[in-house]
Amino acid sequence: MGELDGRVACVTGGTRGIGRAIAEALLREGASVVINGRSEEKGAAAIEEIGAGDKVLAYGKAGVVGVKGEIEHASAFIHTLRFGNKFRDAVGGTSYLSFTNTRGPAGCKISIPMMHKTDSGLRPYYLTHEFNIQDAPCPDEIVIAIGGSPGGRAHARTGDRYQDMKEMGIKNS
Repeated sequence: MGELDGRVACVTGGTRGIGRAIAEALLREGASVVINGRSEEKGAAAIEEIGAGDKVLAYGKAGVVGVKGEIEHASAFIHTLRFGNKFRDAVGGTSYLSFTNTRGPAGCKISIPMMHKTDSGLRPYYLTHEFNIQDAPCPDEIVIAIGGSPGGRAHARTGDRYQDMKEMGIKNS
């Protein structure tokens, strides 16, 4: 166990150089690490090389356009096989990636809804990661984000979807 067990860190520029070294050091100390970079290919390679993909249990994605943008532009980026499938494959997921597409000014709240990577019915993994980037998106920019979690809520109290279905006589199809 490391000094950072149970902590989450976000490293911008975490796909190479100093950012990558910081991400690896944080992982060694037990932190769950989200990396960010400019290249989808470098991001997927970093996840594979660092070996963190298997630690991700819940995931999601988000797209936010600036105030002069169209929400459809964010949607076009995140709802493509070249984006979601690469992330899903990198972490060994089979469930769809939950998502949000919104419009907002610089500094707006960005929400990434998450669920379990292989079983969309596990309620303890229904999570939302919220953050903001003070200077983004500018009016004509798009912010694309992915999120991952190494576990569900610490004190989940929402019960089990499958047990509810059984009690209600609903067949799981």
